[in-house]
Amino acid sequence: MNQMELSFNAKIENEPFARTSVASFITSLNPTIDELAEIKTIISEGVSNAIIHGYQNNADCKVIIKVSIIENREIKIVIQDYGKGIENIEEAKMPMYTSLKELEHAGMGLTIIEALCDNLEIHSTLNLGTKLTIKKQLKDSSVD
Repeated sequence: MNQMELSFNAKIENEPFARTSVASFITSLNPTIDELAEIKTIISEGVSNAIIHGYQNNADCKVIIKVSIIENREIKIVIQDYGKGIENIEEAKMPMYTSLKELEHAGMGLTIIEALCDNLEIHSTLNLGTKLTIKKQLKDSSVD
């Protein structure tokens, strides 16, 4: 198993760095363009949620990403914050739900992540943070 871990300040301008770092890490698996785009979107949504909702843009806080390449081309991504947590996970997973109604965004982050991955687990405790564990199976690279 091959792994990486990344920790960075909870600033929205660090989201492209996180997305690109994870994409670079998995290039050895030779993912398709679509798979790469999906993984970058997963990272973007998860990191943005941690920064905006978990930490409410407090740049002194850290977002942690761990990526593991498991046998048979499966990728496991963990995105973790130690922020305010999610009060109701089922409600948060509903399309168009947002905990920050004053912001003008769609509230689709978790819905998008769930649609693009094979498995999403959300563990969250109020005032202790949230951990997303995401699994995605890449296609067999020898098949066209």
